[in-house]
Amino acid sequence: MESKFNDLLIEVLRKNSRFIDKEGDLIKSEIISSASKIDKELIEVLIENKQIRESFFEKIKDYWVFNINKFVAYIQDKNVFSNSITKFESKIGLNIDDKYLNERGEVSLVWPFKDCVLEGGMTEEDKKRNEIFFNEILAKDEIDNLFEPKVLTNIKRYTQKGEEKIKEFKKDEFGNIKDNLIIKGNNLLALHSLERVFREKIKLIYIDPPYNTGSDSFKYNDSFNHSTWLTFMKNRLEIAKKLLHQKGVIFVQCDDNELGYLKVLMDEIFERENFINQISWLRTSSGKTVSRNLSNDVDSILWYSKSNHYDFHQVYKPLSEKTKLMYKYDDKDGRGRYRLYPLQKTGGPGPETTYDYKDNNGKIWKCPAKGWRMKKEKLKALENDGRLFLEGNTMGEKAYWNERNNEGKIANNLWEDIPNLQGSNKEYLAFSGQKPELLIKRILDMTTQEGDIVLDFFGGSGTTGATALKMNRQFILIEQIENQIKTQLERINSVLKGDQAGISKVVNWKGGGDFVYCELMKYNEEAIEKIRDSKDTKSLLKIWEEMCNKYFLNYDVEIKKFNDNKKEFEKIPLKNQKEILIKMLNKNQLYVNYSEIEDSQFKVSKEEKDLNKKFYGEI
Repeated sequence: MESKFNDLLIEVLRKNSRFIDKEGDLIKSEIISSASKIDKELIEVLIENKQIRESFFEKIKDYWVFNINKFVAYIQDKNVFSNSITKFESKIGLNIDDKYLNERGEVSLVWPFKDCVLEGGMTEEDKKRNEIFFNEILAKDEIDNLFEPKVLTNIKRYTQKGEEKIKEFKKDEFGNIKDNLIIKGNNLLALHSLERVFREKIKLIYIDPPYNTGSDSFKYNDSFNHSTWLTFMKNRLEIAKKLLHQKGVIFVQCDDNELGYLKVLMDEIFERENFINQISWLRTSSGKTVSRNLSNDVDSILWYSKSNHYDFHQVYKPLSEKTKLMYKYDDKDGRGRYRLYPLQKTGGPGPETTYDYKDNNGKIWKCPAKGWRMKKEKLKALENDGRLFLEGNTMGEKAYWNERNNEGKIANNLWEDIPNLQGSNKEYLAFSGQKPELLIKRILDMTTQEGDIVLDFFGGSGTTGATALKMNRQFILIEQIENQIKTQLERINSVLKGDQAGISKVVNWKGGGDFVYCELMKYNEEAIEKIRDSKDTKSLLKIWEEMCNKYFLNYDVEIKKFNDNKKEFEKIPLKNQKEILIKMLNKNQLYVNYSEIEDSQFKVSKEEKDLNKKFYGEI
């Protein structure tokens, strides 16, 4: 009877096109919203049917009164809107849960489609593309050993000479790993693996996560459901905090789409009193004409500390080109152009006390006896160093441009002086949205010193790693997307060899250093990649057979029922077929846990076992 009533209710609701999506399925959120507003059109279609009227309306005298709570509760609690996909999932044991994400402490796992990048040769993003971006929420009771440290594989060292086999990790006298690291794998699980080795040792975290703009042609295909995006960020920020040193800080870059919500989330995780600044970076000066609002040219960077004992070093915005024109003198002595700051008495109303200064040629200069500049020993030091200008009746201090071009106005929280990477500003342009090395340099200058560890777990094109290497900081990059890993390796190897892009000239970079590359050892993740790359249903069914024989399925998946309903599976769109197969895989087994390194089914070599034990500090 209940099934028939559900069918009747669906038939009635489908009479209003507002409640139907482009796939022809009913939109639960729209129906619930309409019910809450006592929407006239909804009330009319419901009250017309006798059975529905008697279920959700109460008769008071001669009037029927809509019981909103009863209707909404029914819609939420019953699987009224099961489409072909949800019906099939239910048949094979995949449950649907409509609870809010924050009710159970869920975890958001993300698998970006491997082609979510610009193909070579494209001059602009093709807005007609519709890439697949898989995201899955795991409830707390579905998580078993998901966050256990993972086995590392394909470990190798890169130097100026190229790729080398690795036998040892660099460690200090306390056993701390001193290698720069690039880690390939899901960043949430990689962060949990790092906890065992780097807990409270990271001095700075900078991340530039997906902005949740709804644009699906960017690298991360950053089109997330709002609440899912917040869960995605919450999971990663919570473990990131554990990695931060007590004097550590974190910078998270975003735009207006999620800024307000991200600020509240970070207030909760890092505590509101540890909020330091919201930095505004003028990302672009688009000059676009927007019909009903202002062009969005600014990114925001939220800066938090782990405690109130963080390090801060004052930084300056470089002197402007206009200021540079004031440096008009040049003695052709190799020191470059300079400007003069007058030092002798310049006159003015009223008497002023002076003293005599005898220069190295015996000439006497009348100098005002006020201010630090007028101390005789200071003047003598300037003259002996060739910095004192003495000519005619003019005495002045020479200020050289090449010694002052990193000084200027003290930086505030508006960073309009750091250019983006468009047009003539290109340094190493791997993709749209890449951040300039100068931006990362300022953050590193403010909060770190040489030897500190810098972490970026949305590694992208490797800007954070490239900048940290040139500034003699230890870096850790985490990335999952294959093409971006390739870009990182190419870029950081170029830095080892002395590339002159970005900040290289500013810091006098000549090359050097090395880094270690490694991957989380895949297991079920391997099956997910095969599913993602499949082109048709036939290949997916072959993978299904392999899943049954080799990989770990969820305990509630019933293989026989899937096989009995293959015909129904084949009618579902390819994208949804992939989603179903991915949901059937046990996410606790995405990668090989370090605790299972001796299990023969995972085929970890003796060499890799030794390296893993050294990484995790067991030998």
